[in-house]
Amino acid sequence: MATAPKVSKTDGKNNHDAADEQADKEQQEAIEQIDEVQNEIDKLNENASEEILKVEQKYNTLRQPYFKKRSDLIAKIPNFWVTAFVNHPQVSALLNEDDEEALQYLTKVEVQEFEDIKSGYRINFYFDNNPYFTNEMLTKEFHLNDTGDPSSQSTPIKWNEGKDLTKKTNNGNKGKKRSHEDQESFFSWFGDHGDAGADELGEVIKDDIWPNPLQYYLASEIDEETGGDGGEDDDLDDEGNFDEDEEGEE
Repeated sequence: MATAPKVSKTDGKNNHDAADEQADKEQQEAIEQIDEVQNEIDKLNENASEEILKVEQKYNTLRQPYFKKRSDLIAKIPNFWVTAFVNHPQVSALLNEDDEEALQYLTKVEVQEFEDIKSGYRINFYFDNNPYFTNEMLTKEFHLNDTGDPSSQSTPIKWNEGKDLTKKTNNGNKGKKRSHEDQESFFSWFGDHGDAGADELGEVIKDDIWPNPLQYYLASEIDEETGGDGGEDDDLDDEGNFDEDEEGEE
C-alpha cells in the first residue's frame, strides 16, 4: 500500500497563510463594495430629504389661508387660547394662577415657519391692553444655523410696575390654592435661551397645539360628556353601589 507523501510543516503553514490572505482580500473588497452601495443609498436619502422639504414648503404655503381663516374665527371666541393652554396637560403644568389671569388677554397665537423650514420658526402671541405689560405682541424665534446649532431670541417684555410675573416676589401667589405656586412663570419662557434645542414648550405649541387648537379648547367639554373629570362614578364603591357615607352626609 502506497504511503501518502509527507507534507512539510512549512508548506502547510504557507498554504494556511495564503488562504487567510485570500479571505482578508475578499473581505476588504466586500467592505469597499458595501461602502460604494452605502454612498448610493446616502445620495438617495439626501435627494428624498430635498423632495420632502419641497413638498412640506408647498403645503405650508397652501395651509396659510386656512390658518388665517381659523384665526379670524377663533377671535370671535373669548378666552379661546388660554382655555386651550389650560386644557393641554404639558402647558397647564407650566401655568400658575397669575399666568392664567394674564393669558385671559391673549387674543391670537400664530406659528410662522421660516421660508426654509429647516432653519426654524417663530411663535407670535397677540394681546389686548392689559394691566401686566405694554407689549401688543410677544414673539419667540427658534433658529438652526448651517452647522445645526440651535439658538433662540424673543421680545423683551415691557412689564408694568409691580406686575412682573417672572419675579416671584411680585407673584402674589401666597395663600392661593395652586400647589405649584412657587414655580417659574409661563412668561419666564420668553427669556429662557439656555438650551434652544430642548425647548419643549416651543415644540408643543408648534407641533401639537397649533395644528389643531380646537381639540384642546373642547377638551374640558369632552371630559364632562365622557365623565373624564370624575362624574357620578366618583360616588360609587368598588361594587358599583353609591357610597353610604356620602348618602348619609346628604
